[in-house]
Amino acid sequence: MSPHKLQIDSKTPWLVRWGIWLFILLHVLRGALTLCIIFPFASAKKKEDHIQRWSKKLLGIFHIEVKIIGVELLPNAPYLLVSNHISWLDIHVINAFGPIRFVAKSEVAAWPIFGWMAKQLRTVFIRRDSSRHAREVVGQLADVLRLESICIFPEGTSTVGDEVLPFKPNLFESAVSPAVPVVPMAIEYISKATGKRSYAPAFIGDMGLLESMSNVVLSRRLMAQLTILPAISTVAEGGFDRKILALSAQKAIASVLQ
Repeated sequence: MSPHKLQIDSKTPWLVRWGIWLFILLHVLRGALTLCIIFPFASAKKKEDHIQRWSKKLLGIFHIEVKIIGVELLPNAPYLLVSNHISWLDIHVINAFGPIRFVAKSEVAAWPIFGWMAKQLRTVFIRRDSSRHAREVVGQLADVLRLESICIFPEGTSTVGDEVLPFKPNLFESAVSPAVPVVPMAIEYISKATGKRSYAPAFIGDMGLLESMSNVVLSRRLMAQLTILPAISTVAEGGFDRKILALSAQKAIASVLQ
């Protein structure tokens, strides 16, 4: 496991930490009740409003500020949002900006509470050890992309955020048949105390969810920065190669992190 995870720039006092954990528990319970009682009868717009408010509140409890760069580059029609992956927080940061459907590894479905919530939010789960299942998911995503945007993390794992691992090209195929653009987006977590990259949110190796959450609670004054980059067209004479799409998106995001 990377030593970066132990690099905490400033530590939250223990009494404040206990208060944060209490607020997290109450907020998660509130989210679960909303999903059980309100979501079955809510319109799609109302659901998005609830998701956005809940995510903003969660980040507020963790004292995480969100900064968006390049929002004007987002297309008005459905698109495939492609991002590097650092933490379980990534999903909530993106939803606080604008709710979207996600593709997640199948292990997420087994997470306590958060896994159940992800299912209720129509997350598409993919088995990383099955190429056959990946092909089935590609067809499912292509159908969804004709109507709404989706976010994927094509590294297939998370990192501390210093680099971008090679993007797996399989899921990029889903953007080709509906001819929707691919929008690269770089995620960074920055310590407001030092102005430098923070490794506290990193969810890597064999780290458990509660351990990762504890690192974030222990930290103070974090900022999540989303940098949206120019869309990559999937419309080209003779079709578009998914490997080229993956490489183009990876290079765009890497240029921001470096």
